[in-house]
Amino acid sequence: MTGTPASPGPETTAKPLVAGFIYPDHAAEDDYPLAEKLLGGDVALPVEHIYGTDLHAVAELLDLGSPARLAEGAALLAPHNPAAVVWACTSGSFVYGWDGAAEQVAKLSAAAGGLPASSTSFAFVRAAAALGLRKVAVAASYPDDVSTLFVEFLGRGGVEVLSMSAADIDTAAEVGELSPDAVVELIVSRDHPEADAVLVPDTAMRTLSLIDTVEQRLGKPVLTANQVTVWEGLRLAGATPRVQGLGALFHQEGA
Repeated sequence: MTGTPASPGPETTAKPLVAGFIYPDHAAEDDYPLAEKLLGGDVALPVEHIYGTDLHAVAELLDLGSPARLAEGAALLAPHNPAAVVWACTSGSFVYGWDGAAEQVAKLSAAAGGLPASSTSFAFVRAAAALGLRKVAVAASYPDDVSTLFVEFLGRGGVEVLSMSAADIDTAAEVGELSPDAVVELIVSRDHPEADAVLVPDTAMRTLSLIDTVEQRLGKPVLTANQVTVWEGLRLAGATPRVQGLGALFHQEGA
């Protein structure tokens, strides 16, 4: 007996790729909806906030990146059903050192139910490797002692820092208030002639709308904190689209 063919069901719309981000306090989180817009409708980049002091000082940064705070962030992200989660804070991850930052990420993954997890500090190392960068200049907004810890972290990841400048800005809120012209000048003025790229390690700094401008000025790649964080989240979630407007990192083959 031949049955009647089933009628086709309703047309389904592909769900967007979701990478979730835990962002400390408030400063430059509007970089994430900007990235989402540039990446198109196939990507969702939800951001949830955790709160602590925004002081760029070691003890305060260790508290900000503590397992309890990141577990709180993972719980806030859970309703978004992300495919991966990233701690969107550079100083609150590299301040733990390489091994401590790896343990931080492992605990975040566990708190997120086993999802792939990472942090902005590891995102810098992996983005540099993806672009084949070996020698870099660092344009840091932090005080010198905190900036030095980032240099040490990069060294553990195989990235040599030829020059590092610290703008000595005490809080993330102050960084978030920098004008676009001030951000461009901070980055361009910290270049080194032999550096393969300039790294800008503060997620409190609005940079996504400026990356192409700065790369054109310098004639080399620029990696910024929110840029590499978005890239890392998408990489862990399963895709890194090639798009215009987010710098050389999003132009590479395989992205």
